[in-house]
Amino acid sequence: MLIVVAHPDPSSLTHRVAERLAAALPPDQVEFADLAAEGFDPRFTLGDRHSYRVAVEYPDDVVAEIARIERAEQLVLVFPVFWWSMPALLKGWIDRVFTNGWAFGVGEGSGIRPGLGHLTAHLVLLAGSDAPLYERRGYDVSLETQIGTGILDYCGIQRGVTEFVYDADAGATAADIDAVVERVATAIRG
Repeated sequence: MLIVVAHPDPSSLTHRVAERLAAALPPDQVEFADLAAEGFDPRFTLGDRHSYRVAVEYPDDVVAEIARIERAEQLVLVFPVFWWSMPALLKGWIDRVFTNGWAFGVGEGSGIRPGLGHLTAHLVLLAGSDAPLYERRGYDVSLETQIGTGILDYCGIQRGVTEFVYDADAGATAADIDAVVERVATAIRG
């Protein structure tokens, strides 16, 4: 399983939640990807665009990330919600790594061919606001649609659980965090 964390501050609650989740699972089954600490470059360059269009010759850093995902049966994305979406670092990782010819293909007349059917993805989102605000404004549904339908379904990835740690900036309690970690770990263990 691959746990991907996307937050620039290694002392953040996002990192602590990701680390707690990793600790709740068998250590020999967890690979941890800290995109910020590893210096992953999220910029989608002209070279990436070329690779995307012709589905060959991926950049070396993208090849390394593809290899990580191919080793996994489960993918866990742990990230803060910035402006009602994922951070640019994680969006850039998806833009660059979930590429044409690998994560999906485009067939002549046949539409999209999902390429990641072996994978189940779980989402752990850290939200600065409380659950009633997210529900009232539809942010929870919007995020699920954007990521679930727009990325996971498109690539054929099975949807696992989606969990929110609400009030992450000030009010999330240890019990809240424990409950989220346990629900995700339980889903992963099957």
